Amino acid sequence: MVYDLLLWAGLGIFIAAMGPDPIRDPAAFGLVTAPKVALAGVAVLVGRRWPLAALMLLVPLGPWEFGQGFATVDLSWLLPRRHVSILPLVATSPYIMWYAYLTGRRMSGLWSPLTAFLLVTVVGVGVVVAQGGDLALWVAMATGLVGTYVVPYSFGLLRRKLLQQRTQARQSAEAQARLRERARIARDMHDSLGHDLALIAVRAAGLELTPGLGPAEVRAAGELRIAAADATERLRQIIGLLREESDAPPLAPVGEEVTELVRRATDSGMSISLELARGPAPGLARAVVQEGLTNAAKHAPGAAVEVTVSRERVVVRNGPPRSRPTARPGGLGLAGLRERVRLAGGTMTAGPAGDGFELAVTIPHES
Repeated sequence: MVYDLLLWAGLGIFIAAMGPDPIRDPAAFGLVTAPKVALAGVAVLVGRRWPLAALMLLVPLGPWEFGQGFATVDLSWLLPRRHVSILPLVATSPYIMWYAYLTGRRMSGLWSPLTAFLLVTVVGVGVVVAQGGDLALWVAMATGLVGTYVVPYSFGLLRRKLLQQRTQARQSAEAQARLRERARIARDMHDSLGHDLALIAVRAAGLELTPGLGPAEVRAAGELRIAAADATERLRQIIGLLREESDAPPLAPVGEEVTELVRRATDSGMSISLELARGPAPGLARAVVQEGLTNAAKHAPGAAVEVTVSRERVVVRNGPPRSRPTARPGGLGLAGLRERVRLAGGTMTAGPAGDGFELAVTIPHES
């Protein structure tokens, strides 16, 4: 409200400066200036919400006095008049330019501003015709329309487009951040829960084969193995919903080291031999070993697993399964790992090797 009152006060002062002297000719001031000030008050009142309406209300106060302008040009080679006003300015021109700018800044459609500008052009043509239709007047009127209405509107339109692009870029960045977070959650679920469920299934399969158990215990162990396999399948479906194929999963692995990972899997009943070379291992060594052990536990239960970790190469190889697999093929683990290896500058191969399966990853060592 304070802003609008100040705007109206400033506009009223400029309108008063354009009209009769209120001291010498109060009657003319009240007849000419007072209605214009009231019109300006209405324009300010509606201008915040509807700048185009304010722009149209201020048409009578437009640049229709062609005697003075922003600049003059010598057109004596074309016109009898030597000095022709370019971009005629009046005291209210800055306010009209402001509302023209706001029209471009806030209005998304083009038809309403275009119609309004056509009406303003009609008014300008009428003023020129009323003043004799001299060519110099046409030049002044045309430059006044362009400078007072078209240029500010174009700046407002450009500003709106830039802000829209900025908003779209921010929304796109937020969407990408959400997708990356979903991919990270999917990766963590796959790496932690999927691995743990696979180990539970291995333990249950081992219980089924333990001698001395009664039929009820064997059946319970079998149900536990099946339940773990079903939970693994549901986890796989959830991961599929969370992960986008175009998302690059985070590159930094989390959790325990390779030796601890192998020890925990061995405690669960897997037969694993580990060959760990001296020196720093590749950055993705833990992720590769975990994926290989998880796949061996799910798809080759009871198989012997060989894990080899050197400075630039990680290999996980398993033999043939000794019992029925606890999961169906076609998961996203190898696909996600392949992308992580690619982004790290390495190569990955995964496929049958003899009677079993081999996962091998080579990552160049950074000196």
